[in-house]
Parts: sequence; C-alpha cells; structure tokens
Amino acid sequence: MGRLIAVIAALLVPALAVPSQGAEPIRIGGLFAVTGPASFLGEPEKNTLEMLVKDINAKGGIKGSQVKLFVYDTQGDATKAVQLATKLIRNDKVVAIIGPTTTGESMAVIPVAERERIPLISCAAGIKITEPVKKWVFKTPANDHVAAEKIFNHAAARNRKRVALLTVSDSFGSSGREQLKTMAARKGFTVVADEVYSPKDTDMTSQLTKIRGAKPDAIICWGTNPGPAVVTRNIRQLGIAIPLYQSHGVASKKYIDLAGAAAAEGVTLPAGKLAVFDILPKNDPQVKVLRAYDQAYRKSFGVEASTFGGYAHDGFHLIVEAVKKYGATPDGIRNGIEQTRKMVGISGIFTMSPADHNGLDLSAFEMVQVSKGDWVLAK
Repeated sequence: MGRLIAVIAALLVPALAVPSQGAEPIRIGGLFAVTGPASFLGEPEKNTLEMLVKDINAKGGIKGSQVKLFVYDTQGDATKAVQLATKLIRNDKVVAIIGPTTTGESMAVIPVAERERIPLISCAAGIKITEPVKKWVFKTPANDHVAAEKIFNHAAARNRKRVALLTVSDSFGSSGREQLKTMAARKGFTVVADEVYSPKDTDMTSQLTKIRGAKPDAIICWGTNPGPAVVTRNIRQLGIAIPLYQSHGVASKKYIDLAGAAAAEGVTLPAGKLAVFDILPKNDPQVKVLRAYDQAYRKSFGVEASTFGGYAHDGFHLIVEAVKKYGATPDGIRNGIEQTRKMVGISGIFTMSPADHNGLDLSAFEMVQVSKGDWVLAK
C-alpha cells in the first residue's frame, strides 16, 4: 500500500509543480472620465470595457487566460490621469491601457506610456495623439482632420464656401480649430469668423452675434457637450437661420437631448456609423458588429450604445487580436496592434502600420442630420 501511494505521489508531483497553461491573468488597465464634465464620454467607455471583459472571461478568456481589469476614474483631469496611469503600470502591472477619454488627458499620459513602454490606446480624437507617430501610442476615434474633411466635402457640394468657426478652447477644440483652418485653405473656403468659447461658458450669444454679422454660408461648431448644445440653443434663440455643422464630438443622442430636438433640427455632423447602423445598407461590413454591440449594451445597461463606448470596444478588440497572435506582453501587444489589417470595429475598419497608429480613413464617418429628435443620413 505504501509503495502504491509513493507511485501516485510521484506521478502527481510534475502535475502540481507545473502551472496550467494560461493560468496567469492578462492585466489590462482602463482610464476613463467616468465622472466630471466628460462623463458622457467616459461612462459608456467604462461600461463597454467591463461588459466585454466579463463576456470574454465567461467564454474562457484569451487563449485560456482570464482578463483582469483595472479601471480608474480620471474625472477628466490630466494630472490625475498621469497619476493613475503610473499606478496602473507600476502597481497593477498592466500590459496595456485603454484610454484616457479626452485629448488633454491623453497628451499628458503619452510620456508615461512611452517611458514605461506600455501600449496606450487612447479614446480621444485629437490628431496630435498619434501624429507624429509615437511607438507605444494608438487611438481608436478617427482623426479630427478626417471629420473636418467630411464637413467641408458636404458644405462644398452645397456651395457653402464662406464659413464661421466656433471652437472650444480645450485640447480637442484647439486641435479641431487648427485642422478646420488648414482644411478650409486647402479646399478653397473662406473663414469669415473665427470665434472661441470656454468649456465652462453657458452662453455664446456674444460670439454668435459677431458671426451673424460676418454673414457666413455655414457655421462650424467644434467641441464636446455641453457647449455645442448651448451653441445650438443660442442660434435658435437669436433667430439665426444659417446652416449649423457640429463635430463628431457630439455624435450621440445626448447632444439632441441637451440641445432639445426642436433646436437641433437640421444640424449636420460627421458621425461614426453606430448612430445610423439600422439604416445603413445591409452589405456594409460594419453593420453586423454594430448591431451586436448595440444589442449587448442595451441588454447590459438598458440604454442604446454610444459611439464613445465604441472607442473602448475597438481598443479592447485590438488588444485581444494582438494577444492571440503575438502574446500577452507589452511588446507583443504593441507589435500586434501595429500589424492590424482590416479589423472591423465600431469606429471603422482598422488598418494600422508603423506610419499610422489610428488606421481609419474617410469611410469611418457618415454625415448625419437631426430629424425629429433622431439621426438620419444627411441630405
């Protein structure tokens, strides 16, 4: 009997000594503005990432390894974002970070990701996040110059060649202003007014009165809520009948709710296809992914999915695909993301390269309009 026990013990030792393959969790970080002025962006990003991690872990994880998620609320504060990014890397030992939510936070965190050699997938749109290319930094929203070009293409087709700009004075607005002015010159537009407002401003009638006096063919407002909603209401209150374009920074139903359906009627903007997936051609390669995401989000949270949550969705799937092919190390994830080819996501179809860490083009956006409190394809 003693000999039998010894034999069994000898057989068990190797099995106990060698950990099962994939036992180590894949540690991923999230930095989102869950509270504060940008919470309408950060909350769906956090919700989406947690939903996706729960789902993939229930299905066995990535190549047999569970995902362990560490998410922190930056409150939209760049200093806090830097502190929390450092915590994610040094304390939580994450192999990649999704976020931050805003351009300002992302620009502040970039030096940390580059120094620590940890892949960062920003959920912000500012072009300077990935141009010039930084080795360890990627982003999932389309570049703001792509959105600007969509707006100008739409305006040009309607002979709206004299434009007034009204941009917010934060990082997103400053980047957009720069891209709008560059694109206007390239496409033969005349900028007849160039006004700016603060993120905390609650009335823009002064800027809009100046704009009205310049007699533009169209107004382009660039910012994230609540400012653009205030601009929309002020325009209607002043009786200004000039066509209004907004940026992709307000491409959610929240903008319509804040502005009011009547005030927002006819407002035109570039939006990710999620906003209108149910009226896109059925052969559009994104429709299936968009519908699945929206259904899953509604089931989990009781509301429709937003374009902004889609940024975190795409960031997570970029990491998942990279881990499947190149392993769950920072180097493997970075290399895998950079070699992404034609990955169908919420924001568009991603093709990365060493020269392009965004991977999206004009096809990422549809021009949409507000009609009776909802989005329709722009006329």
